[in-house]
Amino acid sequence: MRWHLLTGEYPPAPGGVSDYTRLVARGLAASGDDVIVWTPRTSVGATDDGAGVIVQPLPDRFGPRSLARLTRALRGDTAPHRVLVQYVPGAFGWHGSNVPFCLWLRAQAGAPVWVMFHEVAYPIDRRQRLVLNGLGVVTRAMASLVAGAAARVFVSIPAWEPLVRRSVAADRPVEWLPVPNVIPVAPVAATDRCAVRQRYGGGRRLVGHLGTYGRLIRPLLADAVRLIIEESGANMLLLGRGSEAAAAECVVRHPALAGRLHGAGPLDAASLSQHISACDCLFQPYPDGVSSRRTSAMAVLAHARPLVTTSGVLTENLWGTTAGVVLRGVGDAPAAARACAAVLADATELDHRGRAALAFYESHFDVRHTLARLHGGGPSVPALRAAS
Repeated sequence: MRWHLLTGEYPPAPGGVSDYTRLVARGLAASGDDVIVWTPRTSVGATDDGAGVIVQPLPDRFGPRSLARLTRALRGDTAPHRVLVQYVPGAFGWHGSNVPFCLWLRAQAGAPVWVMFHEVAYPIDRRQRLVLNGLGVVTRAMASLVAGAAARVFVSIPAWEPLVRRSVAADRPVEWLPVPNVIPVAPVAATDRCAVRQRYGGGRRLVGHLGTYGRLIRPLLADAVRLIIEESGANMLLLGRGSEAAAAECVVRHPALAGRLHGAGPLDAASLSQHISACDCLFQPYPDGVSSRRTSAMAVLAHARPLVTTSGVLTENLWGTTAGVVLRGVGDAPAAARACAAVLADATELDHRGRAALAFYESHFDVRHTLARLHGGGPSVPALRAAS
């Protein structure tokens, strides 16, 4: 099978969908399929991404020139092939309103179109500006067009299913396809792990956080950091883009955290993996709760680290079924601090929780489940309706 992957971002462009698309593309290629990734890129000419993946740069963000090029390529492809769209409404240009791209998908009759909905539509809320609610209306119409064009529809979390269900034939399932970890787990020598722990922990336990420190996450993190350090006696290490600035901001608010809270700054993938492994547990708050689209949570589990996180409106039921994950309410910083302290209190229990976290990840979220579904395998996670 030849796959044509359409995505708004792909490495070296940063982003969760970028990393996810590369992981899937390389997995499909490793299984023997031909893979072509179509994505906006400033470079000229096709490039070999390694492992049998060809990246074709588009001349614009899925505008008229790109759609014309894609049309020629698909019509000229005589091999059995599929189109797999990595859908995020804002990723295809036009300020999140690329209706022509969605109409173009509807017109593709030569090959089956499969769609993975990472996100569906911009929210509609009476408290936000009219222009944003207008964008919410447009992106819902776009999602309807895309879902209606798809021979197979996947969603990253069950909560997206009602938004696309109305545009899919009643006898066609909307399939839950959780997002796997995109940070390769690097082998870590005991001496390297100890060096990281000594640098940031100074002989104390080490609680980590992995993220990009966006405007919705920062308040949840800032409220909890001081309490976690005070309650558990541990140091904290912030990882990911913006971690240094986020740590400095917290220290300005709470000067007593100086020397106890650290930001690792930019790290390559292997170093980032090493730093995750050096943490005793990680605290990952999300304003809508942990869910199967959170790649940072997946990274924690895949590295066999206990996860203290938040339960919210998007949290699937299965997150409460493992000792590797401890759930607390969104915004309940004291409860999160007590949970981190309890997880760290018993070394034997800490090790047990780490093994449970990895087993939970491998059972439900590992990329092999994604590839099996794309190749026609049966469900590898609980039924969508039962989990939503």
